[in-house]
Amino acid sequence: MVALTSCLQYIVVFMLHLLSRFQTFFGPLRLLGSYSFLIVIGLYLGFMLSIVFLPKLSRFLPHDGGRDFAVQGKNSKGKPTGAGILFIPLFAAASIISVPYSPEILAVIFMTLVTALSGFLDDKSLRPWGEYKKGLIDLTIAAAMAVILVVLDGTTIWLPFSARTFELSKPVYALLTTVVIWTSINTTNCSDGVDGLSGTLVLICLITIGLIFYFVLGHVEISEYLLLPHSPEGAKWAILTFTLTGSLLAYLWYNAYPSTILMGDAGSRALGFFIGVAVIKTGNPFILLIVSTVLLVNGGTGLLKVAVLRFLKVRIFHTTRFPLHDHMRENRKWSNTQVLLKFVILQILITTGFLGIMLKIR
Repeated sequence: MVALTSCLQYIVVFMLHLLSRFQTFFGPLRLLGSYSFLIVIGLYLGFMLSIVFLPKLSRFLPHDGGRDFAVQGKNSKGKPTGAGILFIPLFAAASIISVPYSPEILAVIFMTLVTALSGFLDDKSLRPWGEYKKGLIDLTIAAAMAVILVVLDGTTIWLPFSARTFELSKPVYALLTTVVIWTSINTTNCSDGVDGLSGTLVLICLITIGLIFYFVLGHVEISEYLLLPHSPEGAKWAILTFTLTGSLLAYLWYNAYPSTILMGDAGSRALGFFIGVAVIKTGNPFILLIVSTVLLVNGGTGLLKVAVLRFLKVRIFHTTRFPLHDHMRENRKWSNTQVLLKFVILQILITTGFLGIMLKIR
């Protein structure tokens, strides 16, 4: 199946580049050889496929049973959930057409599909999976992707406020990659609970990473000016990232408050997985702290609280409800719209401020 997908992708991309050769006869065909044009193709193709097929296929999805432990959890009861099992494959289909062939990118697409499938099996299960089971599955997926990246890519990273690059040993790089991906999967998943919140925060994250890939790391002159390692594959990763952005935009069209479709674990875990991999591909794992700050704080602090209580028998944040969006709705009486807008504003401020400082001060 993977070999067949590789062949189909190669044929499609080859045809696009072949058509671009006929620009002498029809000038606009040269656009098919442009990465910036392929970004637009990927974005719109991902959006159009998802906007058309999501409502048509959502009737086959399981329905949310509501969560008694979550604030306003009953509001989602009866809505189709697990939509990630729809828009992630549609993103994969759009990527095969728009992204130039790369074994590494093909592996990421495949593993994103695997992550979506694992989340969907939990979404459709009559008895939700336990924390340890989900954590172990996520860890296995993250570790598998780490091994793939070690085999197909180098182990060089760059750090904030330093012009040097650092070559890590393969085991250390694999461990670091596993931690980043696992953390991203789970914090993104824990932030899903307010219509449009997790999706919009991921959207900001994807757009930021896509711009970094295309305009910074993928650009020889700019990366050299900023004393950053140039990524020859940066433009390809930008196309892939913006293709997922298009599919996510279509999902948010139906998830805007009040939502009609929920992404479920199939969506949140797959999106978190992709963010983790994309951050690793930038070469700087600390970028996750900047582009995904609110997701990390909103979902990660809850995971930390549970872990400390369970393994160290110590209570922390005992006056705070987690995820934080539930605390804001229950204790601060914020509406869903207020939670969404204020969290998004915070993420935009953090991303623009700290990313600019990190890239410039080296």
